[in-house]
Amino acid sequence: MLDTLEFENITACSFTGHRPEKLPWGSDERDPRCVELKGRINDAVRHARKLGARHFICGMAKGCDMYFAEAVITLRDEYTGITLEAAVPHEGQSKGWADADRERYDYILHQCDSITLVSRAYTPGCMQRRNEYMVRSSQILIAVFNGTPGGTLQTVSYAKKLGLRLIELPI
Repeated sequence: MLDTLEFENITACSFTGHRPEKLPWGSDERDPRCVELKGRINDAVRHARKLGARHFICGMAKGCDMYFAEAVITLRDEYTGITLEAAVPHEGQSKGWADADRERYDYILHQCDSITLVSRAYTPGCMQRRNEYMVRSSQILIAVFNGTPGGTLQTVSYAKKLGLRLIELPI
């Protein structure tokens, strides 16, 4: 595992949300519902900042994770002291993705202030370990969630168990 920068006295906010397959609009980011969700994510990131969050952690998955990271990058352009961390579940996370998705992933990764690699290789539990790492490292969790079983539900449940402040964005 790679070392993570230590951020003392900084409240951290992590994010969980669905991949395009679980979104009603799929990968069509021009869909008005997607545009509206991106606005709500942007508002939630700004709200987390008002609550004291200065360090934001993204799991780097396609879909909502990318929207979140881009909102943080925009916020960082407006305010000093905002950091973005990529919590990468395994090396080669974007291998096999479409070229445009890989380019977006690489752009966001290069915008990050730090990268935490959870596992060198893909393993059945590496995504869950990534999610648990993000929750344990945070005081706030922003969740785009439609109630279906999966990694987002597990992450929200774990955050509730640990007593994190939860900002839910239903879809």
